[in-house]
Amino acid sequence: MAIKLAHAAFAAALTVLGASVAVARDQPGPDWITKDQAMQKLTAAGYTNVTGLKADDGRWEGKGVKNGKIMEFHLDPRTGAVLKEKIDD
Repeated sequence: MAIKLAHAAFAAALTVLGASVAVARDQPGPDWITKDQAMQKLTAAGYTNVTGLKADDGRWEGKGVKNGKIMEFHLDPRTGAVLKEKIDD
């Protein structure tokens, strides 16, 4: 019985740890550029009408218009460089 309880406690601890790591990747880190700086980088890269800019999976991401097309993008969280962009389907 004690072993089952210990296993259950260990499993619960791993679940909580995993959840806190997931949340941490969806929050800007202390060394990230600010949201305003990210917007400036996007504007310089030719984006307009940016929406949904948020921290997700360890990067800034969102949507915006570039060259007349709605695009999804990922930005490096420290430099603001566009890492990925694709036409939004």
